[in-house]
Amino acid sequence: MFNLFKRKAPITPGTNPRSASEVAAQSWLGRLRSSLHRTGSSIAGVFTGKPIDDDLYEELESALLMADAGMPATEFILQQLKLKVKQAGSKDASEVKALLVQVLTELLLPLERELDISRHQPTVIMVAGVNGAGKTTSIGKLTRHLHDAGASVLLAAADTFRAAAKEQLMVWADRNQVDIISQDQGDPAAVSFDAVTAGKARGRDVVLVDTAGRLPTQLHLMDELKKIQRVVQKADASAPHEVLLVIDGNTGQNALAQVKAFDDTLGLSGLIITKLDGTAKGGVLAAIALWAAQRPASAAKPLAVYFIGIGEKLEDLQAFKADEFAQALIN
Repeated sequence: MFNLFKRKAPITPGTNPRSASEVAAQSWLGRLRSSLHRTGSSIAGVFTGKPIDDDLYEELESALLMADAGMPATEFILQQLKLKVKQAGSKDASEVKALLVQVLTELLLPLERELDISRHQPTVIMVAGVNGAGKTTSIGKLTRHLHDAGASVLLAAADTFRAAAKEQLMVWADRNQVDIISQDQGDPAAVSFDAVTAGKARGRDVVLVDTAGRLPTQLHLMDELKKIQRVVQKADASAPHEVLLVIDGNTGQNALAQVKAFDDTLGLSGLIITKLDGTAKGGVLAAIALWAAQRPASAAKPLAVYFIGIGEKLEDLQAFKADEFAQALIN
């Protein structure tokens, strides 16, 4: 397996960094905490000099709802937290805060999974998302990380609806020195078919298919996604091997609605959550985690949050780690 975004555990305070990877891990966690500050400060503030009583739990409930965790996830978190507090016999609010980190980590952990591109050649990754979520930019960053990990990548410019989408992807292809399959006025499904066929012929490790941005209410465009999926299977019966949705972390509960809608249409395997920097709605990951845990057993694959993004730089897209996110959220 290609080790994408491989990082060692964060460094504990007072220790000296021993390698570049440890420094990177510490830097990432610091940037993540800073990015989630607007969410985390309201939650962490609940535990400042407060006794453990009903008022504390009511304030925590309000803070979680304000962070867009949603009512089902908020109720689940409070239920699990009260159970842990009772079992531990906690008497101090700081202890309850630490237990909240545990509860969030346990809820988010099933979403943590590495993107495995070793089982198929090429691994065909279909990427969807609404306009403005950062889909094409995320594809470009992912291409760079795959390239740096030693994987050969082929891009498919199947977003033929949006003006300049092909040109934007071509910039990333040139920057990352990878090939791109495109057509001047091509059908998205035809472009995708050609890309998968070319990826097989050229022995590429990954084919990344950039599809048109759309709202889940645009049924004709959602049908186009189904068509791309069907046509890709004609080029490779086992493809697409991953179906990713890029969502904007600023959209809160609307992000969960997008996940549900695209999952109904395509059967999602993973998410890339962007623009978490500056948002006060980071709690939506808890809502997504609870929904994913309740998905029917018939779902094609368990849902993963493969990557999260907190800024424009290449290093601001990193693999999702449940414990890191929970720690940063309750900072």
